[in-house]
Amino acid sequence: MTQPLGSAHPGGPKGGSRLTADPKPIRVLLVDDHQLLTGALAHTLAVEPDIEVMGTARTVAEAKDLARDEPDVVLMDYRLPDGTGAEAARAIKGAWPAARVVMLTALADDETVLESIQAGADGYLTKDRAVEDVVSAVRSAHAGETLLPRAVIVGIAQRVAAARDRGERWQVEPLTPREIEVLRALTEGLSTPEICERLFMAPTTPPTHVQNIMGKLRVHSKLEAVAFALRHRLVEPPRYEDALY
Repeated sequence: MTQPLGSAHPGGPKGGSRLTADPKPIRVLLVDDHQLLTGALAHTLAVEPDIEVMGTARTVAEAKDLARDEPDVVLMDYRLPDGTGAEAARAIKGAWPAARVVMLTALADDETVLESIQAGADGYLTKDRAVEDVVSAVRSAHAGETLLPRAVIVGIAQRVAAARDRGERWQVEPLTPREIEVLRALTEGLSTPEICERLFMAPTTPPTHVQNIMGKLRVHSKLEAVAFALRHRLVEPPRYEDALY
């Protein structure tokens, strides 16, 4: 059953002043049919004054229903009783493009990751690290960062590029040279600060370029933009050495 939850402990030991200073906490929707995991995640997030768990869902249908309240971040399992998290992600991003969807699953194979990316997912987090990393993942996703190891991005990029349909052509609005540079940096898994350092940009500049790129390519996430760009030869796959940490 869909379970709405209250906001994050405004009267608790971490509450008060920070919540007052920031009246708009990051609203998180948890989607998983394992109640023990969602309970642990909800508890972990609830003590953070800048995060509010707006609810939990067990199915694709429940996720779509709760997403009408426009969450900021969705932590999404891949395997759900009535479908996949990729299906739910596609529906949520289609209705609410500003939502950041992070796949939270035990599956880490290329097929699952690629399907999630093409559905508009903004990141990928394995369940063995979920509780430990979930708070930073929520904040990073909300800030627009890509949550996927660089080496995994390279593997997916090369797979997408190798599988390109040679006869397929898409009409998209041309990207500027600067947008191409930013897109190429995204294929290497660079964070916003790293893009700023490489391309000598102010911190507020890369997000503007990313939004323009996504609009021109008609995609819903940075990862989807990378997959689209590689499939349609807008940039070449990064080399493995470019993805080393």
